[in-house]
Amino acid sequence: MRRWLLRRSIRTRITLGSVAVGLVVLSAASVALHHQVRTATEDTDRSLAASDLAPFVQDLRQNPDELPDEPTRGVLVGIRADGRWVVDTLPRGVREALPTTAGTSGPTDGRPQDDGDGDRDRDRDGSGDGDGDRAATREVRADGRTYVVAGQQVGDTVVWAARDTRPGQETIRRVDRSLVVGTLLAVAAFAGTAWVLTGLALRPVARMRRRAEDLGDGGADGHLPVGPAEDELAALARTLNRFVDRQHENAARERRMVSDAAHELRTPLAALTARLELAHRHSGDAPALEGDLTAAERDAARLSALAASLLELSRLDDGADEHVTSTADELVSELMASVDRARALPEAVTTEVDFVTAVPDGDARYAIGRSAFARVVDNLTANALAAATGGSVQVDLAQRDDELVLRVLDDGPGVPDAFLPHAFERFARADASRNSALGGSGLGLALVRGTAERAGGSATLRNRETGGAEAEVRLPRR
Repeated sequence: MRRWLLRRSIRTRITLGSVAVGLVVLSAASVALHHQVRTATEDTDRSLAASDLAPFVQDLRQNPDELPDEPTRGVLVGIRADGRWVVDTLPRGVREALPTTAGTSGPTDGRPQDDGDGDRDRDRDGSGDGDGDRAATREVRADGRTYVVAGQQVGDTVVWAARDTRPGQETIRRVDRSLVVGTLLAVAAFAGTAWVLTGLALRPVARMRRRAEDLGDGGADGHLPVGPAEDELAALARTLNRFVDRQHENAARERRMVSDAAHELRTPLAALTARLELAHRHSGDAPALEGDLTAAERDAARLSALAASLLELSRLDDGADEHVTSTADELVSELMASVDRARALPEAVTTEVDFVTAVPDGDARYAIGRSAFARVVDNLTANALAAATGGSVQVDLAQRDDELVLRVLDDGPGVPDAFLPHAFERFARADASRNSALGGSGLGLALVRGTAERAGGSATLRNRETGGAEAEVRLPRR
């Protein structure tokens, strides 16, 4: 059943749920109303039987030596005196089922009792004690009918009054039929109302679904429709629109990255191809062949560096190494190793590279891997060396206010102010010709910022007042 329900639409499930709830509630209300009507009808029959009895009891008490008047037509009364019936309009079956006295057969606990004649006695008011002051009522089944009989003892005389319960039972049956029909109509109304209201409530969802299909098929641009009501569906539409915006941004960035990567790869590939062609031509000239092969190696290295950068950016986009942490001492070791590698670069022949560390808490942990931190330092020092040819590069690492701050400073010409807002974009280069000569791909700073942000930190670049540029990376403590 549950699996069948799960295959149904939301509209169908809500409608079926409304029908089930309505059926349960209305059925419970109908049962309670039936019980109340039945109780009221039985109480009315007993009250009417007692009312029919009262005038004759009063007449016998006021005129004990006279026979009571005959009852009016339709009133069922029997008076038994000295062993004989002096007044009798009771049905024969009822008369035969009655005991000889009004108080000897009625129980005093209010429960039905079978006296052997097929009748059920009920002493509704506890009058079965034979005191003759109150009427006792009972139900008697006779001639296929049920009667409510009220009896009272007046001296040696017993007075009985009976009421046929068929009119009351017919009333109960009519009420039951009305309750059944009303319940079915109300449940049908519940179902129809739930179906219509659910359809109206889900109409914005249908519009969003059609719009999403158009967006997915590329047949439309823009956002999902947001309804005028400030409800859950409007909030869902706004959330999905933000998701669509992010997807558009990601798609545009991917297209731009693919285009830029293809452009960047084309240049070294063309140069490598040309170098290899020249190597074929210079096959008989060893010095020229060696020069061509050396140049081809540089182009291949550039291609390898570009591919490695692209792979690293892909790892950052996928969230790789998200839960890796390192201690401050480990990062200091990586910093020194990076400085050693920078000093071995050809650009460092005429440029001084120095570093300073101020890390008193070596056990502090930061959400960055050792290799990732090494790549950050390598990229920043490489950029600084490219800018500070013949000058100096300073690398500082310090702990400040629960942060690890890495600063790389150079005394070169600085960065054009117009380039600063775009410095960390992929394939962005302030001086394309200079960076191309140095083999730069424009991905180094993008990798730095991506790595820093993945660790919960930030990366900035600015020009120094004294000249040169300063790159800063802040990593929060974990």
